[in-house]
Amino acid sequence: MDNGTPRVAYFCMEFGLHEKLHIYAGGLGILAGDILKAAADAGRPMVGIGILWRQDYTEQFIDEYDRPYDSYHEYRYDSLEDTGVVVTVLIRDEEVRVKVWKCTAFGNAPLYLLDTYLPGTLSWNLTGQLYGWFEEERIAQEMILGIGGVRALQALGIDVDMYHFNDSHAVFAGVELIRQQMTKGVPFTDALRSVKQHIVFTTHTPVSDGNEVHTHRILQYMSSYDGLSSDQIVQLGGDPFSMTAAGLRLSRKANAVSQLHGHTARQMWKLVPGGSDILSITNGVHNGTWQDDSIRQAHASGGDLWAAHSALKRVMIDDIERRNGVRLDENVLTIGFARRATPYKRSDLIFSNREVVGDLLRNHRIQIVLSGKAHPNDMGGKATITNLVRIAKEYPGSVVFLQGYDMAIGKMLTRGCDVWLNNPVRPMEASGTSGMKAAMNGILNLSTLDGWWPEACQQGVNGWQFGGGYEGGDCNSVDVVSLYHVLASDVIPTYENQRDAWVGMMHASIDMAQWQFSAARMLQEYYEKMYV
Repeated sequence: MDNGTPRVAYFCMEFGLHEKLHIYAGGLGILAGDILKAAADAGRPMVGIGILWRQDYTEQFIDEYDRPYDSYHEYRYDSLEDTGVVVTVLIRDEEVRVKVWKCTAFGNAPLYLLDTYLPGTLSWNLTGQLYGWFEEERIAQEMILGIGGVRALQALGIDVDMYHFNDSHAVFAGVELIRQQMTKGVPFTDALRSVKQHIVFTTHTPVSDGNEVHTHRILQYMSSYDGLSSDQIVQLGGDPFSMTAAGLRLSRKANAVSQLHGHTARQMWKLVPGGSDILSITNGVHNGTWQDDSIRQAHASGGDLWAAHSALKRVMIDDIERRNGVRLDENVLTIGFARRATPYKRSDLIFSNREVVGDLLRNHRIQIVLSGKAHPNDMGGKATITNLVRIAKEYPGSVVFLQGYDMAIGKMLTRGCDVWLNNPVRPMEASGTSGMKAAMNGILNLSTLDGWWPEACQQGVNGWQFGGGYEGGDCNSVDVVSLYHVLASDVIPTYENQRDAWVGMMHASIDMAQWQFSAARMLQEYYEKMYV
């Protein structure tokens, strides 16, 4: 350890460091990028281990029929440093060569990226598209991250006290660490016990279908056992092999990503024998990346926060006009919604009753800006986006859908809107971080009580909740009635008639968010509760 501080290797399939480094899909990667930045700010000895995706996750645009389509480009990353290190990973009985690159933008918290894009190799495209299209490709990518990541760290001469697996994609790193112990004559049970002391695990998905499971037949076909026996692999992940169960059995401690998610995760995984205890450490975001300097300064100095916000709103309106040819009204309450398109997030909930929402839009009481991206194979998510695009056409000048959702659009909207709408089906949102970014900029959250918001919401003080935490099967109808009621009785009247009260809520939102929901606070909790 460096001065008593554990040296941490943070493994993640994606890292959202900057919109021009195309190696992230969404919230998981943004979280990983924010953690590395927080570690750099605090001088913590942490390294990131990820993959250099040559074709990104997907860029998603809208065709002439209002349908999203996926676009892939081959990116060149000239700013990365060639470490000169190449390791190999046996995948489907082939020794795959993996090159190691270094991103040095964050000083003491560098990111090492694994890359199979080497001339003369049959496996060059394994690190092409993030998460891949087929199960075999996904497993190969996870072997590169886990097994290749451990071998890369060792080849680089980087000593590690703690391996942090951000989600289950890196569990093969634990298998590799056990294999290395066993080659020294250590029995499997003892090797597992020893390795567990150096692994922590973050679980994210409270939806059963979102937790990855593989048959042992395909794991054997992919050479995923990495020298362990079938019985030993079953002891780790069960039969079929659950990546999350393996993560829990391989780790000394695990964490959920909000208080509510901790309760849900402990219920989900309580029957996993030998699994680690699941703590709750709520996610946070990197202030320096997501909070605008003018907002921070106006809030801290008692300056004109409304003027700072209005300037950012104008920047957003200008950018939307440039992108979509639609000029929104600066004086109208602007609601933002931008996130992954998946059913439980209910992107179109606010449009459930067209009579109610139509009156608000036509009478210029509200305007709505939407953006999002669906998984390339998620036809339901793509259908949702098509619906949003068509709704925007029904209300020209009042509803806008921005295609090409990425960090740049996310940053613009979480600085420029007035209200941030969030309506997942409780308790299916593990945490959610877009609302934290908005809150740091004085944008008021209007959200169901899911993910991080139950820990933050003070009704009418720093934002609003709707739905009252209802979890019944008819939650759509309950939540939309509540949403319209809160909009009509609280949000719109305060915005239109009580400017001083609105600005006071903006200050309260910033006060609430900028430490409690910061990556700095989250990282401190990791060191205090997980790494020691």
